Amino acid sequence: MEFRDFDQVYLDRLISGDPLTEQHFVSYFGELILIKVRRRLGQRAGVGVEDIQQETFTRVFRLLRTTEGVRHPERLGALVNSVCNNVLQEAFRSETRHPPLPEEYSDPPDSTVNVEGELITRESQRRVRRVIGEMDEPERQLLQALFLDERERDEVCQRLGVSREYLRVLLHRAKLRFRELYLKTEGSRKLEEVPK
Repeated sequence: MEFRDFDQVYLDRLISGDPLTEQHFVSYFGELILIKVRRRLGQRAGVGVEDIQQETFTRVFRLLRTTEGVRHPERLGALVNSVCNNVLQEAFRSETRHPPLPEEYSDPPDSTVNVEGELITRESQRRVRRVIGEMDEPERQLLQALFLDERERDEVCQRLGVSREYLRVLLHRAKLRFRELYLKTEGSRKLEEVPK
């Protein structure tokens, strides 16, 4: 690698956003930053070399384009080095504050209680039970057994003395009746809740 000195012309082109100058700058200092960062990081797994390099360039370009900018072009190398040191220190601090989790780690299940969801579920269950209670006895028993008691269909068929095919027909009719009663009951209840 050939080291070079930087002058005001180079700095002005860099500040104005000249693509060739920017490309040279990134290529030139990119290698130096990689060498420095790899040497300083060693085997640290939580810090990315490319991330530090990218953050260093982002900060240097931002600094160059501020009103304060860089007054001494010959000190451009020292500026890049200092910014890289700062980025490295921040990465080290962040790594020690938040050490990486082991690969086999998995998030524990959420043990917080969703009170609102629980209340909605209970209210829905009360509504369903209320509507089922208004149904005829055979339909009520069928829906109760399958959906509230969660019994197996074969067990329900045996208890009612029907085949699985006929159970399907009975279940279809019971669901239609439930829907009709639910809409009638809950629809009128919602109308009562509307302020007049």
